Amino acid sequence: MKIKENYEKIMVNIERACLREKRDPSEVQLLGVAKGQPAERIKEAYECGLRLVGENKTQESEIHQAELSSLEIDWHFIGKLQKNKINRILRSFDFIESVDGVKSLEHIHKRVSEEIEVFIEINIGEEKNKSGFTEDGLKKALNYVSQLNRVKITGLMALPPYFDDPEDVRPFFRQVRELKDEINAMDLPNFDIRHLSMGMSDDYDVAVEEGATIVRIGTALFGRRVK
Repeated sequence: MKIKENYEKIMVNIERACLREKRDPSEVQLLGVAKGQPAERIKEAYECGLRLVGENKTQESEIHQAELSSLEIDWHFIGKLQKNKINRILRSFDFIESVDGVKSLEHIHKRVSEEIEVFIEINIGEEKNKSGFTEDGLKKALNYVSQLNRVKITGLMALPPYFDDPEDVRPFFRQVRELKDEINAMDLPNFDIRHLSMGMSDDYDVAVEEGATIVRIGTALFGRRVK
């Protein structure tokens, strides 16, 4: 399938999922995951309407950004945050979705002079091979995090456990949405969670039904990775 066909199919599926839940489809944005993809494919998706691009690796992203510098793309960092690369990430990216712990928040807070919006990464399945706050860990850190006044938390990003049947992932998406609602109800300083970044190629329609505002899609949009 061509990227144009893939893009149109994804957007139709997002719209249908929104309509099933009486949501406005304009509330949901598609983020193209560019890991292992050539710049030409990103440009083709851009020409279809894609405006958010997610990158896992700083070096690969810098190549993409240089080759596509004329395009109005919002570059989101969705990979593992490393202390020695935070300055580089802050310079290169429009947004960081994968803030995975208190230390990462502290490092960002020290390096910025003005308020910056970020998403907190939630390890909602408490899987040992994945990074991110556990739900309980985040709740325990909320009061401290709310004092880091140059870091504003405007979203949660989650990668739930994989199941062959997307319906089995639904409870995890719902849990993330309920966590968002619970935190917002506390009315903490520096917390205004408007976004849920969750759902990928195999389960994004279920994620949208459960409240996703950003779906991170690679293979279903670009096809298999080239490298």
